[in-house]
Amino acid sequence: MKNRRNSLHAAWLIHFRYKRKEVSEMRISVLGTGRMGQGLIKVMSPHVKGISWGSRSPEKAEELIKKSNSKEVFPVTYEKALQADIIFHSFWFRDLLPFVKENKEELAGKILVDIVNPFTEDFSDFTTEWGTSAAEELQRTLPDTRVVGAFKNTFFEVFNQPIHVGMKSDVYVTSDEEEARDTIVKLLEPLPFRILDGGLLKNNRTIERMTLFERELAIRYGHYPYVSFRLFGAEIGDKTREGL
Repeated sequence: MKNRRNSLHAAWLIHFRYKRKEVSEMRISVLGTGRMGQGLIKVMSPHVKGISWGSRSPEKAEELIKKSNSKEVFPVTYEKALQADIIFHSFWFRDLLPFVKENKEELAGKILVDIVNPFTEDFSDFTTEWGTSAAEELQRTLPDTRVVGAFKNTFFEVFNQPIHVGMKSDVYVTSDEEEARDTIVKLLEPLPFRILDGGLLKNNRTIERMTLFERELAIRYGHYPYVSFRLFGAEIGDKTREGL
């Protein structure tokens, strides 16, 4: 009975925190100042105002903000960044799980956007088993957090030029929570990418593994790390998701 009460309380907490605000009212943060974190700030800051950029060294984040001339981005500690409603992390998978376990309570009721692929250090394979993905493992670790996958197929150089020969790079947004997925789709739509509803988290099993394959191809043909996905066919913006 106690466990059931705890589960009901957690479900209520998620519902309350999530439903009380419109997307435009939600506080947004990015964790990490590496190449992917910098890329997220570069493409998001012109369209998403008031981003908190979390770092172990806020001074480093402040220096990067000045260097990039990013507007309305504020350097903060990780602790402060975790107070946001929607949190984008840019950690390596090996560092991610210990971090979220330590901050499980702070992440409850939030949307956590997962951009990581569980590559080995030499990029030769995966640290996860077949039949799962980094996004699914993250959701299992954080049952009271809404995990959303995005930008997993996007290598860091693409943030500098997301439009190639007139075509926008695709971003596949996945989540087991439809409302959370829709929220991130809506948040990202102004960005210079083509934002697609990628369905459930289990689809990251394919997205993550295809991303390692696209890296191999890009190296072979001499354009790594400028590589991403583009789905050909229907004009996505002119069709309903159900009709694709």
